Amino acid sequence: MDKLSFAGIVLACVAILGGFSLEGGEVLQLWHAPAFFIVVGGTLGAVMLQSPWPQFRQGMQLLLWVIRPPKMDFTDSIYRISEWGHAARLHGFLALEQVAFDEEQPLLKRGLNLLVDGTEADLLRDILDTELHLENDRLQRASRVYDAMGGYSPTIGIVGAVLGLILALADISDPAALGQGISTAFVATIYGVGLANLLFIPVANKIRAILEEQLLYQAMLIEGLCSIARGENPRTVELKLLAYKAD
Repeated sequence: MDKLSFAGIVLACVAILGGFSLEGGEVLQLWHAPAFFIVVGGTLGAVMLQSPWPQFRQGMQLLLWVIRPPKMDFTDSIYRISEWGHAARLHGFLALEQVAFDEEQPLLKRGLNLLVDGTEADLLRDILDTELHLENDRLQRASRVYDAMGGYSPTIGIVGAVLGLILALADISDPAALGQGISTAFVATIYGVGLANLLFIPVANKIRAILEEQLLYQAMLIEGLCSIARGENPRTVELKLLAYKAD
């Protein structure tokens, strides 16, 4: 679990709700089902209208990365690549056949199979780089779903505010109805701006940060596999790959 993401969500909620309470407000006053339905439903509807289904579906799946990002163990991968380099130099690339069969990471599995097939280093890099960048572009497009939500949400909040004011003015002679309409207006605006700045935009930026780290990690894997294909000294390969590792 990404503890920083969890802590950020909790801190933001506590700061806003706590500040509202300190000013004398009641937290339950911020809950308004019609306003929530207008903002969330309208935002999702607008994004669904603009997005192809595969992109929208993948964007929803990427939300899990904010709390549980994909595992990228630089140290373990460098060690394993170094071991594969030793095996390949001693026994040839066929010694990696079982390793390729057991490997779970798709990029490594693909690269190891290419090594076993005797693919030259330059061709190996071309194949893996192409796959890497196409997959990264696909995930970047999916992450833009949350950018779109962050753009639409405040505007939909204004729509909710206008609807609330329409209701308020329609029953201006009824104080209870007037108060209800004004409540919808203000709470819808809070929902729209709050969701955009506390959830949708931060989620989009978090996913992009994870994708950048993943791209660096996978570039390291490709460099290691190409070094094995060139028959480089495993110790040299290990030192080279350590440059990819963050402190």
